[in-house]
Amino acid sequence: MEGTTICGGSTETKGMCKASSAAEEEGVWKAGSAAETEGVRKETSVAETKGMRIGIFTCGYQRGSLAQAFADGKRFGYDYVELWGGRPHAFPYDLKQGQLKEVLQLQDTYGLLVEVYTPEHNAYPYNYMIGGQQQWEDAMAYLETALEMGKAMGAQYTLISAGHAGNTASRSEIRKRLLTSLRRLGEKAERLEHKILLEPLTMFESNVCNTANDLAEILSEIDRPWLMGMCDVVVPFVQQEPAMDYFQKLGSRMAHLHLVDSDGVSEAHVLPGDGVMPLQELLGAIRDYGYQGRATIELVTAYLKEPSLYAKRAVDWVRAAMARG
Repeated sequence: MEGTTICGGSTETKGMCKASSAAEEEGVWKAGSAAETEGVRKETSVAETKGMRIGIFTCGYQRGSLAQAFADGKRFGYDYVELWGGRPHAFPYDLKQGQLKEVLQLQDTYGLLVEVYTPEHNAYPYNYMIGGQQQWEDAMAYLETALEMGKAMGAQYTLISAGHAGNTASRSEIRKRLLTSLRRLGEKAERLEHKILLEPLTMFESNVCNTANDLAEILSEIDRPWLMGMCDVVVPFVQQEPAMDYFQKLGSRMAHLHLVDSDGVSEAHVLPGDGVMPLQELLGAIRDYGYQGRATIELVTAYLKEPSLYAKRAVDWVRAAMARG
């Protein structure tokens, strides 16, 4: 943070982030209004579904077509799509320049909705937790555009996390910058009537929000309906924390899961069943708790070689484990 003061409400901030203007929000995305209406209609059926719902994550398909991810999601029995927002697929600024039409068409073609949009950030090149004022402004403008795109494609949530804040920042500086950033994004989310998911990261990835307690404190500080919490099950596992703490400490604001296995010593995301986590038992505990929300199987870059094969193997394992309890 290097002595930088973040002024989320400054005149400069408002001038640089023209994507926030009410005129653009209402004008640019009318092309997606029909899809948004369709998304609202389909939301009802989603809410009526009982039991935990399993999503496919498109990050592993970045060396192929986005259509293949949707096709696999449909034929392998996934319930929804969590759309990764990085090039060549669904980068926020590319969506804004016209790629959004492809995403809307894929949802119609395969009958599989994007329910969570996860724009790539934190390191390349957008990390709102580090750098000077101009870098922060760039990161905020980027994520505000991501919120617009999440809303326009009909997603219920746009998912963000907090990158590493650097080794020289104090705890109080880190918390101040995080809350300032979330409130800035929250203003955008409220105008859009859209919701943000905040994901904790492991200590290997970030020094900002790492535990259920960290997340619960942030949600308490920003007690607004547009901000919800979630759990990537690798995070508590490698930090010696019970995953069920998230459900108990976040309560009704625990809104999403990333399901994957772990090697037990790093942030690595391992195919379900191939790691050392007692994942079948955890799935049983989650079921017994009564969680009926979304759970995305978050296969990332370790499985780029054969994303279709691993996507099928993963969902088959998770479905069988859920049945066994």
